[in-house]
Amino acid sequence: YEARPGLTGADRMAAVIAVPVKIGVVGFGLFRFGDDFYSEHMITLGYCNQFGLASIGLKVNYVQYRNGLGIRHAMSLNFGGLAQLTPQITVGAYIVNLNQPKLSTIDNERLPTKLVAGIAFQTSGKLLLLTEIEKDLEYGPTIKGGMEYEVYKKVNFRTGFNLHPNAVFFGLGFLISKLKIDYAIQYNNTLGAAHQASVAYRLKRNRHEK
Repeated sequence: YEARPGLTGADRMAAVIAVPVKIGVVGFGLFRFGDDFYSEHMITLGYCNQFGLASIGLKVNYVQYRNGLGIRHAMSLNFGGLAQLTPQITVGAYIVNLNQPKLSTIDNERLPTKLVAGIAFQTSGKLLLLTEIEKDLEYGPTIKGGMEYEVYKKVNFRTGFNLHPNAVFFGLGFLISKLKIDYAIQYNNTLGAAHQASVAYRLKRNRHEK
């Protein structure tokens, strides 16, 4: 759940479940943004699998926009992959709205396509450094950087930044047995502060995990 106290009607909420199958993992998710005046809803179905060093996934989205002019909807595709090059270095990339679906045939409005690529560097057992670049086809790139540090057993401190638009982030993560709780705050001069909290519960651990 993400709350923006300074911007009425801009709260976001999402839920997802991921289930291992015989070959790979299947995921199902729901997303909602907005209020009674304007809202966005999305239902997603995804699948991923690991091939050697790389993990590749595909997601199908049903997107619905509702405003005073009516309801518009479209089907979109996301595609991405992740590869662990060394025990310290992981790289990843994905494309949002790969098929550039049309929302309206009248004005030829399409869902925006975004290209994202990033790299993570595990400097030690406790410190993780990350950087990412995101490019909307219609706008300039957004550069992101982040850091996660394990300050205590199963307690992580996080911080990061965005450039274009500029924003700073701080957060904490807690892992209690199979329960994972995360909190983050984002701040920029235009929209003020946004608070985000998430809860994840793993029904069953892999036997190889601690």
